Amino acid sequence: MLKITRATDPALAELLDEELSRQEHNIEMIASESTAPLAVMELTGSVFTNKTLEGYPGKRFQAGSHIADKVEQLACERACELFGAEHANIQTYSGSTANYSVFASVLDPGDKILSMRLDQGGHLTHGSPANWMSKVYHYEFYAMDPETEQIDYDALEVQAREYQPKLIIAGASSYSRLIDYERIAKVAKEVGAYFMVDMAHIAGLVAAKIIPSPIPHADFVTSSTTKTFCGARSGMVFCKAEHAQALDKGTFPGAIGSIHLNTMAAKCWSFKYAATDEFRAIMEQVVKNAQCLAEELTSYGFRIVSGGTDNHLMVVDLREKGVTGKAFQDALDAVGITVNKNMIPFDPEKPGVTSGVRIGLTAVSQRGLKEPEIREIAHIMNCVAEAPEDETNLQECKQRAQELIAKFPLYPAGSFDD
Repeated sequence: MLKITRATDPALAELLDEELSRQEHNIEMIASESTAPLAVMELTGSVFTNKTLEGYPGKRFQAGSHIADKVEQLACERACELFGAEHANIQTYSGSTANYSVFASVLDPGDKILSMRLDQGGHLTHGSPANWMSKVYHYEFYAMDPETEQIDYDALEVQAREYQPKLIIAGASSYSRLIDYERIAKVAKEVGAYFMVDMAHIAGLVAAKIIPSPIPHADFVTSSTTKTFCGARSGMVFCKAEHAQALDKGTFPGAIGSIHLNTMAAKCWSFKYAATDEFRAIMEQVVKNAQCLAEELTSYGFRIVSGGTDNHLMVVDLREKGVTGKAFQDALDAVGITVNKNMIPFDPEKPGVTSGVRIGLTAVSQRGLKEPEIREIAHIMNCVAEAPEDETNLQECKQRAQELIAKFPLYPAGSFDD
């Protein structure tokens, strides 16, 4: 796969070889990561990389678009059929630009937005002070019930009535429970707000019909096409038919310029793949593995935020183990298991330290790991937590982790032979 690169830039080729080796020998458990199928990598490197286009099928700003038009139309048809949506726009480059496209479609600077607190599961693009959107719109944030660590819908309803936002956002990057989209949609309608769901993390589970879909209830649904969707690094947006014209204008020229036809082709393939029994079986196992890991970690004395998970991820409170999120992340990385430090609800630690970690099960489920292997991973994690600075312990854990993952190849043998 790197024949030309090896001949023209050996130093770069060596780095790619290193990364392939890292992924092959690593137990990937970062919740936002998945493994792209070979077809996705093939298509993202296809001749569509050469073509520049702006606009929509039949209304392009450049000539030579007739074949690209067919690809975009086919992709949108497949996307709508897969998700049961009335309209799809797949021009956005990522989950973040998907969100920006919606903002550009229906909001004016200074408008009010109600979204989930970042430290309780929300995303940077939902109003974090660190994100430039916070300078454009006025944000308030709803929170979890401190007892259940799940969304406090009663408080959200009261807050929406008082704040009168123009947009309410649901969806999160570190929330392990199902969201009551129907209830939030009713609140939005009552206060005259648009309702947007960011399903970037759960799109694959929704596509496979493993968990409920937000599309019947929301005005707009945004997503990346990686994470549980296991596709190209790109984005997509769905909306009700009544908002189609506004969304398309908000996307182009409102939020982006020329489209990435190579990733659009990869997304087109992914919409077909996500409708298969093979993909559904993987998504079913993702949830089973996540629930298995939550139960096992609980048995070792870890505390799972909200008490469990309904999707692909969980947030683990490490305070009872006497280790910070950063320390646990670094120790696990040393043994070949990658997770990310993550704030827990009402976290007393700083964002750079945190009291917890976020763990996802998508990538390992794609590789074929099931409950027996997940129990072994939980055991390794517990051993690491018991002595995160003991080099002998870490080396023993690394050996166990490598022996485990070696049984499950990342890609079929010979996939990257030149």
